[in-house]
Amino acid sequence: MTDGGELARATALLLEGRHGAPALRNSLVDLYEFWLGKGATAAGVDTADPGVALVAVGGLGRRELVPYSDLDLVLLHNGNSQVGKIADALWYPLWDARVGLDHSVRTPGEALKVAAEDLRTALGLLDARHLAGDPALTERLASAARDQWRRTARKRLPELAESVHSRWRRSGEIAQSAEPDLKHGRGGLRDFGVLEALAAGQLTARPGEDLLAAKQLLLDVRTELRREARRERDILSAADADVVAHELELGDRFALARKLSGAGRTIAYAVDVALRSAVEQPRPRFGRRPVRRPLAEGVVLHGDEVALARDALPARDPALLLRAAAASARAGKPISPGTLRTLAESAPELREPWPDDARNALVELLGAGEGLVDAVEALDRTGLWARLFPEWGAVRDLPPRSPVHQWTVDRHLVQACVEAAKLTTTVSRPDLLLIGALLHDIGKGREADHSELGAKISASVAQRLGLPPADVATVSAMVRHHLLLPHTATRRDIGDPATVSRVVKTLDRDVVLLELLHALTRADSLATGPGVWTDWKDRLLAELVSGCEEAVHGKGFTPPEPLDDDQRELVAEATRTGVGQVRISAHGKVVTVLLAVPADRELLAPAAGVLALNSLEVHSAVLREHCGRAGVFTASPKFGSLPDPALLREQFARAVAGTMPLTQRLAAKERDYATSSAVVVKPVVRWFDDETSGPDAVVLELRAADRIGLLFRVASALRRAEADVHWAKAATLGGAVVDSFALSPRSGHVTPSWRAAITDAVLAAVS
Repeated sequence: MTDGGELARATALLLEGRHGAPALRNSLVDLYEFWLGKGATAAGVDTADPGVALVAVGGLGRRELVPYSDLDLVLLHNGNSQVGKIADALWYPLWDARVGLDHSVRTPGEALKVAAEDLRTALGLLDARHLAGDPALTERLASAARDQWRRTARKRLPELAESVHSRWRRSGEIAQSAEPDLKHGRGGLRDFGVLEALAAGQLTARPGEDLLAAKQLLLDVRTELRREARRERDILSAADADVVAHELELGDRFALARKLSGAGRTIAYAVDVALRSAVEQPRPRFGRRPVRRPLAEGVVLHGDEVALARDALPARDPALLLRAAAASARAGKPISPGTLRTLAESAPELREPWPDDARNALVELLGAGEGLVDAVEALDRTGLWARLFPEWGAVRDLPPRSPVHQWTVDRHLVQACVEAAKLTTTVSRPDLLLIGALLHDIGKGREADHSELGAKISASVAQRLGLPPADVATVSAMVRHHLLLPHTATRRDIGDPATVSRVVKTLDRDVVLLELLHALTRADSLATGPGVWTDWKDRLLAELVSGCEEAVHGKGFTPPEPLDDDQRELVAEATRTGVGQVRISAHGKVVTVLLAVPADRELLAPAAGVLALNSLEVHSAVLREHCGRAGVFTASPKFGSLPDPALLREQFARAVAGTMPLTQRLAAKERDYATSSAVVVKPVVRWFDDETSGPDAVVLELRAADRIGLLFRVASALRRAEADVHWAKAATLGGAVVDSFALSPRSGHVTPSWRAAITDAVLAAVS
């Protein structure tokens, strides 16, 4: 019988030496193979009849044994009646040496049957390697297991993909994580095993040099982590990272974190692409090609991937890559590798200032919710994100200084946008909230105060994006003061008027900036890590902000401008003819549509419905009355070219006359073209008194997520609720809308019950 204590002492001596990580793994493999060979001989494995074989799988099978790993062993036999005694003679010394052991005793047929039912076993047998006994028995199992996997791998892909995604949900990811799980995390060693399994199943090519280098780094870090910890451990903490970095001669933990993040990204991206490419797409009936469904101008959904439309011209369309990314994020579908390559090779630089369509696409991307993470990662891997934001290089893969942070700085900024997207209905400028969330920590990674430096950087970025000077100043102030509210609420007496006065003075009495900072504080905290945002902190912030709002008085609301001469002229023509009138002017892809109807006809619902029916995305709308009704809509095509003006006039006239079934046609359009968004934003209705003329007129403000025909639905709901619309302002800011309506009851007076009924009607229309 072999001595388990001898194995334990030999292992300890190896760990005390200063071998490099690869040398240590090789030495451990040699030690265990030698000891197991001796044990197998003593147990009678070599002389057993019928034959018996000792087989290694897992890390020992791959010759990648790291310190304190369990041994994965299979004792194969061919009906040997003494196999139980042989197994006991092998296993007990290992247990005496306190070696973790995952063992089984099976015939080749039994092992294959288990592999056919258990995915983990099937993958493990791909690493089977002979240690002792009858080599023909080992070869019989290994060969049959590989053949069985090749035959069944494609059918088992859904099971494999679900297993991978479930593990990712439990373990997080290597890239951009402050404390990555080197084995189970997304982009970790388990994922490299998935790549090798797909290659063994002849579904993908074998991993190339970049993937092998990423795996080598992960193995080395895991080896040194366990050697230093003197126990089994796969999660690299900040405290361990400095020691591991020193042993691997990588400088400090920050340099190590960036290396690890790069390796994790490489493996994770390869797994994403491999799982998608290995799935056999369903064959269309009757030989038809897969449907290419439009998502945005120049962007389609082709199968399960976002791709460029056939007529797209990436070299002449600088905003195309942002539209593709936004479509990918909102649909929850990946951009195809070929599309990413085309955009990386052909997409031109965006000139300063950015055109409106590019900025709108960016805001839509930032407001897309969880899909933003993968979309930004796809752009970043291909160099496109750095092309848009050269400043990103300073924070990419930058580990946090504070242990409360869950993510690296770049991922924290993206995650803050994910959280901010849920708060877009709480602010009057959701576009600035999202841009501020993206940039609030952009000053980190340098020696200077990150808030002050970030304010300067964000001002430069906001100016490059084409924001007007007032908005540039607001974004810069958001970044400069993004810690003002949480620090004041948790470190000062918020009941002291002097505290409120100081905050109001610091923010220059800007109530819009105040509400933006309130939402940004929440998003920032939620994106930091579990437990950072609490009910207590929520209450303190709400009390502080409420006190500041009372000190400032008002919400900065502004009604629309009165009609100009051209609008009055068109209203007069509509009144004279009794027919809805349309005047269109185009500036590139942006169109301004002026519509007018007689005073006794409905304007808002027909206008909004016809524009939505023609795939015109409304960016802003102003509705006014003067001996008739006129509306000025600024819009651009969601995809395709501008609609024919004559068709628009004809449809609008029919809609005003009530002969066009807008509700049914818009419902059909939404079914055909709407994409699912991961963001679930609760719509908000707010009321403002004394901000419009008339004794029984009040202003309703709606903040909601945008969708096809939303303005039409709201206008129709107001009409059915017998609310007269005196004027309206509508603004689409990325994926959010802020619409204001001056309303009065068709009969009677403004009462609490009337407001409640209108609120219910509007919320029902947008839900």
